[in-house]
Amino acid sequence: MKLNSKRVQVQKSADALCDFLGNVSNFEKLMPENTTKFEMLSDKSFVFALKGMPDIALELKEIQKPNKVVLGSVSDNIPFTITGNIQEVSENEASIELLFDGKLNAMMAIMAKSPLSKFMDKLTDNLQKL
Repeated sequence: MKLNSKRVQVQKSADALCDFLGNVSNFEKLMPENTTKFEMLSDKSFVFALKGMPDIALELKEIQKPNKVVLGSVSDNIPFTITGNIQEVSENEASIELLFDGKLNAMMAIMAKSPLSKFMDKLTDNLQKL
């Protein structure tokens, strides 16, 4: 299953935005209000939970500075990645779009599509406020 968030403008350079997302502890600032758990597992991974959802552990998989940051699931049960595609707009502004790519069975995809879309839109909304 593939999902795209909306593309938003962020008042940071592409380099600065890539650095921000490359420091996974910053994701705590981007989480929605219904986050019930956020813990760092290492300097490259964290676990979080949203109300009514199971824990999700993510780790930094790849950085292609200044245009791409890839996070992936720690568990092989539901393999997926969330990629931040960054484009420079000006010296002090960049845009970003998040892409979810996961191997979900048909039933799981139907159940997860709406909550995942809302989650990614909330992340981009919070990025826009930086």
